[in-house]
This record gives sequence, C-alpha cells and structure tokens, in this order.
Amino acid sequence: MESLVEQMKVVLADTFAMYLKAHNYHWNVEGMNFPQYHEFLGNLYEELHGAVDPIAEHIRALDAYAPGSLTRFRELSSISDSMTPPPTMIMMANLYGDNEIVMASLKAAYQSAETIGEIGLSNFIQDRYDIHKKHAWMLRSIIKRAE
Repeated sequence: MESLVEQMKVVLADTFAMYLKAHNYHWNVEGMNFPQYHEFLGNLYEELHGAVDPIAEHIRALDAYAPGSLTRFRELSSISDSMTPPPTMIMMANLYGDNEIVMASLKAAYQSAETIGEIGLSNFIQDRYDIHKKHAWMLRSIIKRAE
C-alpha cells in the first residue's frame, strides 16, 4: 500500500506541474494562430486542474496525506519548470514530453493498484491514462503541423 500511496503522490505532483506549465503557456503564448493555441492551452490546463482534486482525494482515501506545497511537488515531480516562455512549438513539445511523464507515473500507479486489488482506484487511473492519451495525440498533431 505504501508504494501505491507514493506513486499516487507522484501522479499528483506531475499533474499539478503540467497544469501549472500549461497555464503559464496559456498566458504567454504568442504568434500565428494565437487564438487557437490560447484556447487549446486553456482547455488543457482546465482539464488538468480538474484532475488535481480527485487525485488528492484518492490519496486521502488510501489513508495518507496528499502533498500540497510547491516544494513537495518539485521534489516528487520530474517535470521541469519553464521560467521564460519559449516559442509556441517549443511550448507544445515541452507539454508533449511532460504528458509522457504523467502517463508513465499513471502507469506505475495503475500497476500497483491492480496488484493490491484497489479496483476503484485502478479504474480512475485508467480513465486518467485515456485522457492523457488524447492529450498526447493533440500535442503530437500540433507539433507535426509545424514540421
């Protein structure tokens, strides 16, 4: 159970880090197709933000405390900060890579949940994974258009 709790904390930290980066990019995106990218990033950060609370509540349901500080999120997540806004296509490529990190943390948590029979949590993680597969498709498609 302890391993699952720690993996869910990583899922929370990775999701929050990706949310924050997407929100930052939403504020700062520029250039051609600005309205489309601004809207896309707005939809992305809103979806990610909507996932943060349910992830934390699943951690609490496992009888553990959810991390909630930027310091702790930085310790748990492999997603890097984006201090200055890069060009739009670099933003999208960064988010694509971050999405891959979130998918990997979800996969690890799913395997632990399945191993110990946490059926409801397994289903929740599967749903999150499917959502991130769609994010990957969208981001990959944006990046390809730029090539």
